[in-house]
Amino acid sequence: MTDITPDEIMVVCMARQIRDGEIVAQGIATPLVAAAYLLARYTHAPHLYFASAIGQSICRNPAPLSLSNIESLWLDQALTAVGFVRAAADILPSLKPKEFFRPAQVDCYGNFNNVAIGRDLLNLKNPKLRMRLPGTGGIPDVTAFICDIHLYVPRHSKVTFVDKIDIRSGLGHSPSRKRGRGAVYLVSDLGQFDFKDGRMRLVTLHPGVTVEHVQRHTGFPLEIAPDLTETKLPSYEELKLLRSKIDPLGIRRLERMSGAERRELLLHILQQEK
Repeated sequence: MTDITPDEIMVVCMARQIRDGEIVAQGIATPLVAAAYLLARYTHAPHLYFASAIGQSICRNPAPLSLSNIESLWLDQALTAVGFVRAAADILPSLKPKEFFRPAQVDCYGNFNNVAIGRDLLNLKNPKLRMRLPGTGGIPDVTAFICDIHLYVPRHSKVTFVDKIDIRSGLGHSPSRKRGRGAVYLVSDLGQFDFKDGRMRLVTLHPGVTVEHVQRHTGFPLEIAPDLTETKLPSYEELKLLRSKIDPLGIRRLERMSGAERRELLLHILQQEK
C-alpha cells in the first residue's frame, strides 16, 4: 500500500475521531465524511447509527458510496424517515449526534460560513455578493446545541481560513454563547487542529508538511501545540478497506477536485456505476 493520498489521510483521521456506539450525522455531498463513517464501522466502531440527510433517515446498516444510486441505497435501509423540520427541530436535538461540517470560510474561533462570500452581505439594499454558496442546511440550528462539532477542509487555503468570515451560519466559540460549545476538531489536507481555550490550534502535521507551509495558507496567526507531532499514517488494513470495499470508485476524491479534473472523474464514476 504505497502512494497514500491526502484524501485517504483525511478519511482515516476523521474515522479515528469516532467512538463505538455513537450516532453520526451525514450531510449531502460529503463523500469524505461518508467514507470515514464506513471505515470506523468496519474497524473499531461496529455499533454506529447513521442519521442521514438523504431523506432525513436513521439507518443501522450503512450504504456503500455511490453517486447515481445513493438515495435508494440509504432510504431502502432506513429504520425510520422524518421530514427536514422535524429532524432539525426534534430528532437531532434529542439524539445529539456527531457531525462533520465542511466550511467555505472558517475563522480562528471555529465560526463558519456556508451561505455566501462577499462584503456587506447583511446590507439588504446593497450587498456585495461575490459567490452564493450551497446554504446552511440546518447548520445554524444544530450548532446551537451540538457539543461534538467537527470540521473538515479538503483544500487548506487562505480562501477558507480567514481572519473574518463574511456571514456566520455555523456557531463557533464565543464568550457570550450560552448553548453548545463550538467546534472541538478540524482536519484539513495539511494537518489536524483542536480548539483549546476556544481558538484553533495545530496539533499534528501530515507527513511532508511544515508549520511554515500551513501558516502561509492560513489567513490568521496559527496557535501551535507544544507537543506538535506528525499525523499517524493509515494502516494497511485501513487502506485496504477504503480502496477495495468502501470506495473502490474513488468518489471521496471529488471533494478535493475542481474544474475539468472533477468533471472527468464524475463521468468515469457514473460510467462505472452503469
